[in-house]
Amino acid sequence: MRITIVAGARPNFMKIAPIIHEIERQQEAGASISYRLIHTGQHYDSNLSATFFEELNIPVPHQNLEVHSGTQAEQTGGIMVGFEKELEENPPDLVLVVGDVTSTMACTLVAKKAHVKVAHVEAGIRSGDRSMPEEINRIVTDSITDYFYTTSQQASEHLQSIGTPKEQIHFVGNVMIDTLKNNLHRIKKPSFWEGLALAANEYYVLTLHRPSNVDALEAFTSLLSHILKNANGAPVIFPVHPRTQKLLRDTSMSFKNLHCIEPQGYLHFIYLVKHAKAVLTDSGGITEEASILNIPCLTFRDSTERPETITQGTNTLVGTDPEAIDRAFRTLEAGQWKQTQPIEKWDGKAAQRIVTHILQCYDH
Repeated sequence: MRITIVAGARPNFMKIAPIIHEIERQQEAGASISYRLIHTGQHYDSNLSATFFEELNIPVPHQNLEVHSGTQAEQTGGIMVGFEKELEENPPDLVLVVGDVTSTMACTLVAKKAHVKVAHVEAGIRSGDRSMPEEINRIVTDSITDYFYTTSQQASEHLQSIGTPKEQIHFVGNVMIDTLKNNLHRIKKPSFWEGLALAANEYYVLTLHRPSNVDALEAFTSLLSHILKNANGAPVIFPVHPRTQKLLRDTSMSFKNLHCIEPQGYLHFIYLVKHAKAVLTDSGGITEEASILNIPCLTFRDSTERPETITQGTNTLVGTDPEAIDRAFRTLEAGQWKQTQPIEKWDGKAAQRIVTHILQCYDH
């Protein structure tokens, strides 16, 4: 049983790590299974990719397609050309893709045209917002996938509602939480902790990268100003995504409590989240981690593809409306933020369920 595993961007590495570890465990137990890891190069900043392999104990990829930056079309085309050659030279029994980045969609298209079956980890989630590139990637990927591994019953029900055969849908849980639980004992205090005089529960972690929030200077500066006003002087730690760096250089804003830092490796970033007063973000995956760690989370979006982080976790959608942001901060300051409730199958065993199912499917 030969599996080609695709990773292309920061969230992918956290999702493939437990799957690789489970495959290796099954190999040691005598299972006939092997994998080939392909890095598309969609994220090429060393702190967004290379350090993750070392921190999460993932082997160096067998192949890096080195696609790098470009428009959506340029990245998609570059990945497809590179991955087509990879499959021709190293044909697998199954291609496994994770998440919703461009690499996920592009490699799924190539695999299916090469008549190779595809397994999609984190299938079925939807935000309902087709202005997001990730939403298009999800829709396209799930329209042609063979095995659907979902993080929630809601994702499974959505797939059934659009005609996906029930027997192809497998509710396995969340591999991101596998990685979180496997590495909590290894998280590390960042080197700047003392220099910025940080203290647990007395600072915020901020991440912004959605095009709607960071592509227009006026919208970006307005949102950032309002966040910092509500922080009331508390440090706001902002690991700056590559797409946001230029925008920061173009603004003349200066805030004493805003600390822009380099993108962090996984172990340092989770340390920051675990000890934060709250997480301020427009990401999806971080809302999952904050929820499991029971850290208040304010999301600057109007929709989410991870509703369980709202109904059972610590996440609240505040959009970019100043009044909604103000209300959320008042709730936080009053100590009235909601607490995490147990989320079904977010138990650290998702990768085990995935690999067990794959072996059952290919047990001849």
